[in-house]
Amino acid sequence: MRRRNTVVAGMMLALSGAFLLIAPFLFKPYGIFILSTWAVMTVAAIGLNLTLGYAGQVSLAQAAFVGIGSYITAYLTTRGWPFWPTWALAGVACFVVGWALGYPALRLQHHYLAFVTLAFNTLIYLIFRNEEWLTGGIYGISNVPRPNILGWSTNGARGFYYVCLAHLALVSLAAWWLIRSPWGRAFIALRENPMRALSLGVDTRRYTLVAFALGAGLGGISGALYAPLVQFIDPTPFALGLSLNLLLMVVVGGSGYFFGPFLGAIVAVLLPEWLRFAQGYYLMGYAILVMVLMVFCPTGLLGLADRLLTPATKAAAVGREQTATGSLSTETVR
Repeated sequence: MRRRNTVVAGMMLALSGAFLLIAPFLFKPYGIFILSTWAVMTVAAIGLNLTLGYAGQVSLAQAAFVGIGSYITAYLTTRGWPFWPTWALAGVACFVVGWALGYPALRLQHHYLAFVTLAFNTLIYLIFRNEEWLTGGIYGISNVPRPNILGWSTNGARGFYYVCLAHLALVSLAAWWLIRSPWGRAFIALRENPMRALSLGVDTRRYTLVAFALGAGLGGISGALYAPLVQFIDPTPFALGLSLNLLLMVVVGGSGYFFGPFLGAIVAVLLPEWLRFAQGYYLMGYAILVMVLMVFCPTGLLGLADRLLTPATKAAAVGREQTATGSLSTETVR
């Protein structure tokens, strides 16, 4: 049963990858832009899933890190810097800030920590809005250039889509490796029972800081892609609403599941676009759908699927055990 599920999952993953590769040839520029946005937001959601889903640290500051990465890239590239140094600087800067923000998590938990990260997100938003000498204030920064890769221009929607998709693939592989490494097991132990993890020799202080720093760093990478994607940034996209939307992606998709951010980003980014045929009512329909999902699927869509498949897996295992027992009994009688 497990082998069959693995084969089915592998086939679905291969089909999804093939679709994402040929998607730019099937959609108009706006459709490609939406898919690029999905890829960029999924990168940020993967970072939040490491912090929340695996390490169990509640954060409402992910939008701030996306904003920091976006402003670093926009500010420097519009002043002549190449894209890739600003990309690296955005990731490193957010990693350092995330490490510093992790210190309150050493003393606070659950909703208290959520309030601290919420206050941090608000502080960063106010800096974006009010420090016009640095961020342009409400006027923002426009004409953010897109990078050239070995002479290949990504100014078109299709070219930059593949840049976003490549980032998503690389970040996914890195997250897959991390989750299955001793670091990932330490994160899960920290989430399940910090006191037990400490008694087993896990340095909970270091792993808490690393969880925040890695999630923030991926938020910065996402922001470094977001700025050239939209080519104009202002403070509005990085308010609390984005943090809540990223939290929605993780929770609806399945917190602590590897593919949770991917599925959650489909619900949060693509589903509203698919519901536009309902005209003025599509946001109401979207809100109702999300509330229903949260009521009936508190562990997310992947959690629901796991809950539905587990009885079937157990039944199959019991059936195999009974068959083996029956065969053994028959051999004994003979």
